[in-house]
Amino acid sequence: MRLAGRLRHLTVLLLITGLCACASLTPRDPLHIDLVGLEPLPGEGLEMRFAVKLRVQNPNESAIDFNGVSLQLDINHQPLARGVSDQHGQVPRFGEAIIRVPVTISAYSVLRQAWGASGHQPGQSLPYQLRGKLADGLFGTRRFSDSGQLTWPPAQPAIR
Repeated sequence: MRLAGRLRHLTVLLLITGLCACASLTPRDPLHIDLVGLEPLPGEGLEMRFAVKLRVQNPNESAIDFNGVSLQLDINHQPLARGVSDQHGQVPRFGEAIIRVPVTISAYSVLRQAWGASGHQPGQSLPYQLRGKLADGLFGTRRFSDSGQLTWPPAQPAIR
């Protein structure tokens, strides 16, 4: 009898724990990410480095903690820049935060982009996609993406 009573208590405890875990996995609205700046950083050899500044907006009822950031930028369906940072912080509920992520652009990526964009004229658009994640453990990671068109500026007439 004592073993059956303990098993019953253990089963009830496991059910309550499972229900609490499911309640913490309520669906959340996606984050809004905007690129707000690029700052040059020192590079090595043939690479270029920049600090990408992102504005992260949280439209959810709970704050989002993070302890790492990963970022990838593709232009014209080709990888251009990638970066990671082990910074940590919090995006408040119904709030926003600016996050700085150092990214690297290799010489190979620049050559690939130049080759792929050689047929583009001023005023034409190139597709871009920004993907990344804010990491916070197994169930706390929040992925984000943004895409759109980058337009080559039209040629300026020569001033004489």
